[in-house]
Amino acid sequence: MLEAISDAIYKVDDVIWGWWLIILLFGTHIFMTFKTRFIQWKSITKGIKLSVTKDPDAEGEVSNFGALTTALAATIGTGNIVGVGTAIALGGPGAVLWCWLSGVFGIATKYSESLIAVKYRVKKKDGRMQGGAMYALSRGLKWKKLGKVLGMIFAVFAGFASFGIGCATQVNAIANVVKANTGVPVWIVGVVVAILTAFVIFGGIKSISSVCEKLVPFMAIFYVLGCVIILCINYDYIIPAITTICRLAFQPGAAAGGLVGTGIMMAMRYGIARGLFSNESGMGSAPIAAAAAQTRNPVRQALVSSTGTFWDTVVVCLMTGLTLVSTIMKNPAINVNEITDGGVLTTLAFGQIPYLGPIILTLGIICFAYSTVLGWAYYGERAVEYFSGKKGLIPYRVLYVVVAAIAPVVTLDVVWALADILNALMAIPNLIAVLLLSNVISKETKIYINDLDAWDDTPVPIVDD
Repeated sequence: MLEAISDAIYKVDDVIWGWWLIILLFGTHIFMTFKTRFIQWKSITKGIKLSVTKDPDAEGEVSNFGALTTALAATIGTGNIVGVGTAIALGGPGAVLWCWLSGVFGIATKYSESLIAVKYRVKKKDGRMQGGAMYALSRGLKWKKLGKVLGMIFAVFAGFASFGIGCATQVNAIANVVKANTGVPVWIVGVVVAILTAFVIFGGIKSISSVCEKLVPFMAIFYVLGCVIILCINYDYIIPAITTICRLAFQPGAAAGGLVGTGIMMAMRYGIARGLFSNESGMGSAPIAAAAAQTRNPVRQALVSSTGTFWDTVVVCLMTGLTLVSTIMKNPAINVNEITDGGVLTTLAFGQIPYLGPIILTLGIICFAYSTVLGWAYYGERAVEYFSGKKGLIPYRVLYVVVAAIAPVVTLDVVWALADILNALMAIPNLIAVLLLSNVISKETKIYINDLDAWDDTPVPIVDD
């Protein structure tokens, strides 16, 4: 019975992640790139500076940087480490290029979805700011009934997705890496992570953002430094790795180290799917945090939020991809054709750093995964509150902590497949919101892009809790 259910889930995953979704997702990235007049440039040149610039007089619960690091906490997770390795194992080295391209063009989509999240956000009577695809759909679309239905669908999928992509898979990764390196039983790790999670998430967005502001910069710098050391060790294979990635992204074939390109379809599927899992551009999750930011106009925070995709995929995932491919090419003894677990590839790569390699990888996975647990707890809360009201928050938090406690002792193969499915089902209504409100996004961009200090005087509506 369970095997039949698992097979059905895998088949659904294959159908959902077919060509049609790849075209919808990547097509939206490209369309919004042109619609926003290549906002990627402004994101890098202005967004990075704005992300560390406080705007205390503007309405919102947390700073620009707090909202960004909360979103980065949720996006920079095991997808950056294990996910990229899995993409290479299943889609070949060419998947790295498609993962990277999904990040480059995905900056425009992240900008767009964050803009409408801020523009259509609401304020609760207790002062909390809330927004995201559900509010953009219900308040922004001309067809109000359709918008409310799509908004509810998004919220339901986001609430369920938080237990998989945000909690179970991440805590399981923490438990396994701690056991492998210290011998501590996985159930103990689960209990400890659950307790730490409870302390933070019961404090709300301010508590979560406070932890993430301190954790995210440290973990990212620490991990990237490890990748740089490995690339220095593999320096003579960096250029061959880049050419192999680019060549095998479009055609089947073989390369040094036993690497095999599976063709454009598989490379695109796993590259773009892992890109979405990693940077979440188009999924609609990060804008939920963006909506809580202190910002004087929607464009200002949208630029800040879009830098998250730049750091997550354009930098971190690219570093991981180059590190793994160059390691495989340098060490022909690695039989990549028999490895389907991305974590194994990453472990082999970091094993090249004497003594410190396993430590860097262990700390990286723990920090990345735990920060994702915190970020997704906030996303899930906002989604649950949207469709159940404030009364659903305490039960959700309790269930989230319980899932964190039991995650290390359950088999997660099916959970990963379910996470992929729920990611896609979240993305569909969110992408509909972005495409149908693309003219609004373009108009708002023209108004504020050259005067980012301008104030948007549109009052934020106050709604019942």
